[in-house]
Order: sequence, then structure tokens, then C-alpha cells
Amino acid sequence: MKNNQDIKDNDILLSPYAARSSSSLGRKYKEEEHPYRNVFQRDRDRIIHSTAFRRLEYKTQVFIYGEGDHYRNRLTHTLEVQQIARTIARTLKLNEDLVEGISLAHDIGHTPFGHKGELVLDKLMKEHKFPGFEHNEQGLKVVDKIEERYPDFPGLNLTYEVREGIIRHKTSYDRPLIDEYQEFTKFTSPSLEAQVVNVSDEIAYTCHDLDDGIRSGIISFKEIEKITLWKEIEKKVNIEKIPEKHKRHVMIRNFINYLVSDVICQSIENIEKSGVSSIEDVRNTHILITHSEEVIRKHTQLRKFLEENMYENYRVIRMAKKAERIITDLFNAYLNEPKQLPPHIQKKMEYEPKEIVICDYIAGMTDRFAQLEYQKLFNLESLV
Repeated sequence: MKNNQDIKDNDILLSPYAARSSSSLGRKYKEEEHPYRNVFQRDRDRIIHSTAFRRLEYKTQVFIYGEGDHYRNRLTHTLEVQQIARTIARTLKLNEDLVEGISLAHDIGHTPFGHKGELVLDKLMKEHKFPGFEHNEQGLKVVDKIEERYPDFPGLNLTYEVREGIIRHKTSYDRPLIDEYQEFTKFTSPSLEAQVVNVSDEIAYTCHDLDDGIRSGIISFKEIEKITLWKEIEKKVNIEKIPEKHKRHVMIRNFINYLVSDVICQSIENIEKSGVSSIEDVRNTHILITHSEEVIRKHTQLRKFLEENMYENYRVIRMAKKAERIITDLFNAYLNEPKQLPPHIQKKMEYEPKEIVICDYIAGMTDRFAQLEYQKLFNLESLV
């Protein structure tokens, strides 16, 4: 008969190189185990119930809150990453509980107004002689310190494996800064589960940015047909026979499936060639969850297309400049007169520099809260 830990872990279903909750590297603060949920399941649940996670609903992906109800936001993006990551993890017999936890937390440190908000806070902090701002690092700070839900410890007290997945999150647009975090530099690579989330994030935002770009009218079918990957999928689905109202949905669905399938096939090949047989082997070798070289080349062409045709579109630029003005003006207003901040935020300045406190406060805002706060501070007719 299986013991309780086996039941919680489903060890029999996992590959030998998967992460196991029973051999987790642990939490900062020791806790009694739960009788029914393993440590990664508890991490997932803590993230879902956190304030920072709920705020993702009103944080920008590409289109600022208020531009439309059907565009992706940070929360819907996060759920799409989780969905893709679980498919890959299940096929590779990796730990789905860990993948879920990392997926749900991977953007928890993001600012309002998307990557533009991050760039603005980074610039402002560097101007005031601080290292800057990076959302993976902020995400770790959120789960380690900023969230206040438990009387016995700060933060959420997540496992090493989930925290590692947050700080070592890496895509074409994410460059983790882990040199100051020695506990996360002792291994060459993170778990395969963390690697799965990294590649799933890139698949998700590429496909849904395409989807939102087409929906908004910024990108046309005629323009995207120049892209090699798109043309290949059009031929596969026989796009000419599909009704116009279904074309976008059919193409995006098949696009995701194409990229996910490539990752699975290439990763199986990578794992077999590497000879890894334990998570310790995984941590001491190079990255194993990847696209094929052919798809990487084609994907690079697509990313360049999105940069030139969507992210540099005048509507997106206008949103980005609006975000820059809001964050810059809020930061300077608080800095010049910190007493404009709520009392519980002011209190943090007793043990942290005011610039860091202000940065954390703004980073935690949703788009709509930042816009409302801007109105309160700079619109004479607005109630404070």
C-alpha cells in the first residue's frame, strides 16, 4: 500500500529526472506538512490567494487597461502560460504541481503598464543611484517579503524550487539577474519544470500578442503571411476553406500546437542525449527544454516582425508614453513629499530607503489604480 507521501506526489507517474516534493530543497521557515497536499500544491494555492496575484487582472500585457475588454492582461497571460506548461510537463512526465506554481508566480513582480513600466522604474531607480528594477527580482521580493498573510514568517514562505523558477525565469525578453542571490547560483541550470515555464511563457506571449494584434487591427493577415511559420501553418490547416470569422482562432490554436509539439519533441531528444537520470543531473547540465534549431530561427523572424509591426505601432507607443508619464510623475511626487503616501507605506521608510519603498509601492499598483492615483494627485477637480 502506498504511504501518504507517495499519494501526494504521484511519484510513480514522474520521470526519474523530475522534481519531487518529497525531496524538495525546502522552505526558509520550517512548517508542518499538510496531510493531503504536497509542498508544491501548497505553494500554488498560496500564490493564487495572494494579493499580488489578484492584481494581475488589471495589469497590462500589451494593451493598457481600458483599451478593450478582450485583450490579454497579466492574469489571462499567466493562465495561458500555466495551460501550455502543464501540457508539456505532463507529456514529459515532469511535476505538474511545481510547473503550476512557477507558472502562476512568474509575472507576480511585474509593474503596471507592462514592460514599459518596468523600464521606467529601472531608469528612475538608477537615476537615484540604486541598482535598478527587474521584475523577476521583484517577484522574489513579493513572495519572500512584501506579501503579509502569515503570523509566523514574512512573505509566502514558498519552496526553493518555486522561488528558483521565479528568479531564474528567462526568455527573449527576460534576463534574470541572480548574481546577488547565491542560493540560486550554485546550480548550472534550474529544474526542468522551471525550464518548461520559461519556454511556455515565450510561446504564450508570442501567440497571444499575434492574436491581440490581429484583433486590434494593428496586424493584418496580409502582413503576417510574409512570416515563414505562419505560411507553413496556413498550408497545414488549408486556410482558404475556413470561414473568415474563424480564421484567427484556427490559426492561433494551430500556432500554439505547432510550437508546443516542437518543444516536446526536441526536449525528449535533448534529455535522451544528455543521459540525465535525476534532478541532480539536470541541475548540473545545460538547458534541456528547448525548441529545435529550425524553429528557433523561424521564431526569431516572427519576434522581429512583432517588434516592427506591433510593439512599434503608434497606438502602442502612445500607450507606452502615457505609462511613462504616469509612473514618472507618481514617483517624483511621492519622492518630493512622502507624506502623500498611505500611512502604512510611510511606515516602511523607517527601515528602508524611501526610493525603494516608493518603487515597491508603484510596482504593486494595477494600471487602473495608477491612473486613479495620478488623477488624485494632478487633477485639481478630482477627489483625493
